[in-house]
Amino acid sequence: MAIFPSNNAAKKDAPSFASDAPPAAPPRETPAVADFSPGQVAPPRATAQVETKESLIASDLTIEGKIEGSGHVRIAGKFKGDVNVQGNLRIENGARLNGGVKAKQVVVAGELDGNIESASRVELLDSAVLTGDVKAGSLTVAAGSKIRGHVECGWDASESAAPRKTNGKGETAEPRELAS
Repeated sequence: MAIFPSNNAAKKDAPSFASDAPPAAPPRETPAVADFSPGQVAPPRATAQVETKESLIASDLTIEGKIEGSGHVRIAGKFKGDVNVQGNLRIENGARLNGGVKAKQVVVAGELDGNIESASRVELLDSAVLTGDVKAGSLTVAAGSKIRGHVECGWDASESAAPRKTNGKGETAEPRELAS
C-alpha cells in the first residue's frame, strides 16, 4: 500500500475534467509606450471652416443680369449689372463691369463703370480704370491706374452716415459751441 496517492487517480474534490497541472497565467499585455519625439505630428483638428467657392465669368463671355451670393466672384469677361456678394470680387485685366458693387474686398485690374459701396478693402491695380464713387475701409491705388469719382475711405458706417454741413463756399463747416 502506498501512502501517497498516485497522480493519475482522480481527486475526490476536483472535477473530473480538471487537470493536475497548475492553470496557465493569462498572457501579459505590454504597456503602450507614448512617443513624444519632435517628428510626431498631432492629427488635424476638425474645424468648422466653410469653404468659399469662386464663380468665374470667363473672358469669352458677355452676361447681363445681377449677381448675388456669399462666395467670391471673378470677372474675366464682360458683365452688365449689379454685383452683391459677401465674398470678394476681382475684375481681371481686359474685363469690364458696368454696374454697382457691394463686396467684402474688391480688386480691379480691368474696367469698372459703377459705384463701389461697403467694401472693407479696394485695390486698383496699374491697369485699372474706375469710373464711379468708392466707399471703402481702405483704398490702394497703383501708379498707372485711372479713377474718376468721389472717394470716401477710412470711415466706419456711423461716421459716414452723418451728413456734412457746408458754409456755402464749398468748405466744411465746423460746429461751434454757443457761449451762455
